[in-house]
Formats: sequence, structure tokens, C-alpha cells
Amino acid sequence: MAHELDHDLRKAITLSIAAVSVLWVIQSAGVLFSLPLNVLGIMPLDPARLYGILTAPLVHGSYEHIFNNTLPLIVLGTALWYGYPRSRWWVIASSWLVSGLGVWLFGREAVHLGASGVSHGLFFFLFTVSVFRRDARSVGLMMIAFFMYGGMIMTIFPRDPSISFEAHFFGAVGGVLAAVTLWRRDPKPVLKKYSWEGEEELDDPVIGDLWKRSATDADTNSDNDSEKSL
Repeated sequence: MAHELDHDLRKAITLSIAAVSVLWVIQSAGVLFSLPLNVLGIMPLDPARLYGILTAPLVHGSYEHIFNNTLPLIVLGTALWYGYPRSRWWVIASSWLVSGLGVWLFGREAVHLGASGVSHGLFFFLFTVSVFRRDARSVGLMMIAFFMYGGMIMTIFPRDPSISFEAHFFGAVGGVLAAVTLWRRDPKPVLKKYSWEGEEELDDPVIGDLWKRSATDADTNSDNDSEKSL
């Protein structure tokens, strides 16, 4: 029963939506009360802003920014929560921390914020772990993720100066690391075995084994005819 609950799709969707809703509440509070949310972002190589590694994914630069991250976080978060109940928190932590630390160490001089590093980590985890596991569930989740967000493979490279590709790149690194280390952690789905599988093919219920007798009788008659001819 616990195993079934761990793979509850409705629960996975609900929790992903709830998590993203928290980000919208933070963004709306910042706009309504003129809160300086930028101070929660990452400033590379600034020791006083190390806390940004933890807080940067919680804040966004604009409603457009958080809107662009909303659906990927819901879809990929649902896939992670549904498919990998034993690994999900480790995957989120790896994507979150590796992305933030990589930006702090190697990012351009700017304030980096937003949850896109985490979403890239989730995508690259789903993609990479399916290569190792190769079971129906992991491949199916990977195909959904790739069909909807396969473009994330290209966004880890610099394109738009206003977009933190560093967060994308190191988030992807965190997702791949999680896949390499955790791909055995979740049990593979049990293959259903139907009653007709593995059974020997039965004779026709009407004819039965008459065809065998007929073949035997024919061979016997043939032998008798041969003896008579001799």
C-alpha cells in the first residue's frame, strides 16, 4: 500500500502546484510591499551573499520570469515526485545546491536569481536516469520531459546576456550527478504477468490430440504397406 501511495500521480501534481504557488506568493509579496527580493539572489564570489545559494531559487526578477518557470517546475516536479519517491528530495537538493554553488563560484558579475537552475536539474536527472534504468516508467517520464522541454539541452549554453545560463548549466550538472549516484535507489516497477503468459500452448478443445493419433496411424499404415510390398 505504501508503495502505491509513493507513486500517486494526483498527489505528485498537487504537491508540485503547491510548491510553485509558494514562489508566486513570494513574488506577489515582493511586488505588493515593494520588498527588495534581489538581495536574496546570488552575487558571485561575494562571501556576504553566500546565503543566496539557498534563497536565489525562491525569488524572481519579474512576473514574466516566474511565469516562464512555472509550467516546467510543475511538469518536471510531478514527474520526479511520481517516478522516484526515494530519490526526489536528493535530486532537488543536488539541483538546487550545485546550481547555486556553481553560479557563486563561476557566474558573471551580476545578481542571479530564479528557479530555472532547479528545473534544468530535474530535466537532466529524468533524462540521464532513464539511460541507466531503462524501465518502462523511467523511459516514459523521460519521453514526456523531452517532448515538452528538450530545448533545455541548448539553454545550458550562453545565448541571452540577461539569462543566467550558468544556473542552467550547473543545475544540469547537479541533475546528472544525482542520476549517476541515485539511479539504483528506487526499485524498478514490477512487471505484470498475466495468467496466459508462460503457459504451454493447449490443444484445440474440440480436436484435442486426434491430430497426433492420426499422424501416428498414418505412419503405422505406411510401415505395414512397406512390409507387405517386401
